[in-house]
Amino acid sequence: MTDRPDFLVIMTDQHRWDWLGCNGHPVVRTPNIDRIAAHGTSFDQYFVASPVCMPNRASFMTGRFPTVHGLRYNGCHLPIEANTVVDVLRAGGYRTGAIGKSHLQPMIGRRVPARSDAGPIPEAWKVDESLYEEEQPSRYRGEDGYRIPLPYYGYDHIDMVTDHGTEAGGHYRQWLRRNYPQVAEDPMRGLPHNYTVPQALRPDMPEEAYTTSYIRDQAIEYLVDQAGSEQPLFTFVSFPDPHHPFNPPGRYWDMYSPDQFDLGTRYVDHKAPPVPLAKLREDYEAGTPPAARTFSFMAPERHLREAMALTAGMITMIDEAVGGILAALEASGRADRTVVIFTSDHGDYLGDSDLLLKGPWMRESINKVPLIWSDPSDPEQPARCAALTSTVDIAPSILQRAGLVPYNGMQGRSFLPVLGDETAERRSDVLVEYNDANERQGYRSPARIRTLVTEDWTLIVPAGEGWGELYDRKADPENIDNKWVDRDFADVRARLTDRLLDRVIAQMDESPKAVHPA
Repeated sequence: MTDRPDFLVIMTDQHRWDWLGCNGHPVVRTPNIDRIAAHGTSFDQYFVASPVCMPNRASFMTGRFPTVHGLRYNGCHLPIEANTVVDVLRAGGYRTGAIGKSHLQPMIGRRVPARSDAGPIPEAWKVDESLYEEEQPSRYRGEDGYRIPLPYYGYDHIDMVTDHGTEAGGHYRQWLRRNYPQVAEDPMRGLPHNYTVPQALRPDMPEEAYTTSYIRDQAIEYLVDQAGSEQPLFTFVSFPDPHHPFNPPGRYWDMYSPDQFDLGTRYVDHKAPPVPLAKLREDYEAGTPPAARTFSFMAPERHLREAMALTAGMITMIDEAVGGILAALEASGRADRTVVIFTSDHGDYLGDSDLLLKGPWMRESINKVPLIWSDPSDPEQPARCAALTSTVDIAPSILQRAGLVPYNGMQGRSFLPVLGDETAERRSDVLVEYNDANERQGYRSPARIRTLVTEDWTLIVPAGEGWGELYDRKADPENIDNKWVDRDFADVRARLTDRLLDRVIAQMDESPKAVHPA
């Protein structure tokens, strides 16, 4: 193996594990991502640390869980004091760059409580809010590219894209003002269409003006510029799609038909719908819309199929952009030394139990996402890996491959030993954290949920609610028969609850190390 390989990490946003050709999807076409998988390893049981954008992206960066790194839910920030895997790589001699969505700081505005509302000291921590405005719209009001102070969480180069769809901001919005001023003036302007699913917008812009194309082109330009670098490269390319709204541009809009897609688990399939699902059904039957467009909701069959068709168009557009990036990597002469990683920050219900988007009901559709690791120096790596794996494991795996030592406090474990030896010790379970900023979907307070996944079972426990979920992953892969109150499974529930308790108790920040007297 190359001692100091380059790394190219490609991340999508809100992308289910099963929505790739290489993971068995029968309709959506992803030949370029499939090609990465054909030369690497696809993980079949890779789970997020949290099924929410910001917390899980921070877990990817730090190798730590949200309750430890501090970015617990959207609207928070990753403390600037936090070290990241990118910091370690940079300190180890890597040239580091990020193109696309970062989302380590608030990007669509945040309300800081006035002192009259929250007392003279509103928070437990002394936070200088001015230090966390690098992804805010105010930074990108002009046409000229705003210069983010570097390094940014370890990155030497940043080309920022914030938000989603036609409303995307950051450096992309400044580029749009310079090159497509009419489009930039009215981002919500759309073309006529016959889709009725909420948040369907047919962009009135050329494909080349859309975020996916912009990120592709900026990534290609960066890889070309760095082709002759004497430093090894770590390049992070992050697409805001296929996150809602449902707005693929140009030919991608009608590339797929809603009639091509089959629905999976339906609401009526559940033997005893848990509280959040039952509340969503109640709202659906009452015609109550979600309080915010980021909140999950139940939809009729036609809307589900429409969302699937439009999402498929967004994914195929990303796939073609990935093809262009891989071609540029080949042309740069550095492909044979580059480890390519493809993943996503979390999933989407996308029809699961008649739901769309994501929310505080834990399902594999939002918790399990793609992870592909392709190392050109390792021709013996397996095509598939069934080992339980977590977001927090990516950082230590990258560092092991780079020959660098993780910092104290990193909670993940490298999965490279598992790829090289089928007898290597594997994780016995993975933990998924969910912390909500809002009270919704039948929860009595903002949800605090912990999910423990083993090879055989899924245990879901929300704090303070008096109910939970227990599913047999082998006998009930769709998780529709909740065994939480089934006396025949009381021993299983007790055993898994003990394991979850151990994991939660261990969720302490081990950094910095205590200084002991000699």
